[in-house]
Amino acid sequence: MLKVEDRGIDRAAILNRDGVRIAAACSIENLMDDEFWLHLNDRQYYVKPPKREKITSEEITRLGDVQALVAQLYEALHVGEHQIQKERELNGKLEQLNEKLGPLEVKKMELDQKAARKTNALTWVGLGLMSVQFGVLARLTWWEYSWDIMEPVTYFVTYGTAMAAYAYFVLTKQEYLLPDVKDRQHLITLHKAAKKAGVNLAEYNDIKRQIAEIEHDLRRLRDPLYMHLPAPPPKSKTFSASEIAFAKKQHQSAAHELQPAAALDALKSKP
Repeated sequence: MLKVEDRGIDRAAILNRDGVRIAAACSIENLMDDEFWLHLNDRQYYVKPPKREKITSEEITRLGDVQALVAQLYEALHVGEHQIQKERELNGKLEQLNEKLGPLEVKKMELDQKAARKTNALTWVGLGLMSVQFGVLARLTWWEYSWDIMEPVTYFVTYGTAMAAYAYFVLTKQEYLLPDVKDRQHLITLHKAAKKAGVNLAEYNDIKRQIAEIEHDLRRLRDPLYMHLPAPPPKSKTFSASEIAFAKKQHQSAAHELQPAAALDALKSKP
């Protein structure tokens, strides 16, 4: 570092009092802890740094109090204004996002209704196919053939249904549960209809996510703990008329029970 500052220095070395050379990686702070020799070219300088003053615990405590006071003063002068400005910015962004979301929300509601109607129609079609299957198997069992012939057929039909449910799990990585199947079909129909109508659902989801984040930030800004507001006073409990009447009745019964006991004590105290 000395050679960089002064081009006239060819050789520079630092040695401690015992003549041991100090490494260049030693920091200035550690170097000033003790006396040392400074060799510059052919000259030698004995450096005796001043002793450091030790700070007492009382001074450290006082310094901490001053820092806390400065922080409170800064907070009182700037944090409130910063919160107001931040809330205005968030409200402005929220209004802009709501304006963008309005047309997309209307289109998405229309697509949701269409997808719901189509999904409900498919559920009724499934019920109709199951009814047809039941009718065919019943006719073949009781009219055309006998149960001895149709029993293996019904076994394979049942096993085929189980295979279809397992194939659904393999393809979709979801268990074959009717509510989940209906929701999945609804989403598939919705995305297909949105693609045909030119509605960008990814943009819609992104706007909804941004709105949720801004609303969360606004709730945090308005939190009494964040704004350092005093806690609201506890609400006084109110009693109904029936509770007051019950308490009076209990008090009167207790008073009647105490009167005979007091009379007995008075008689016992007489000579």
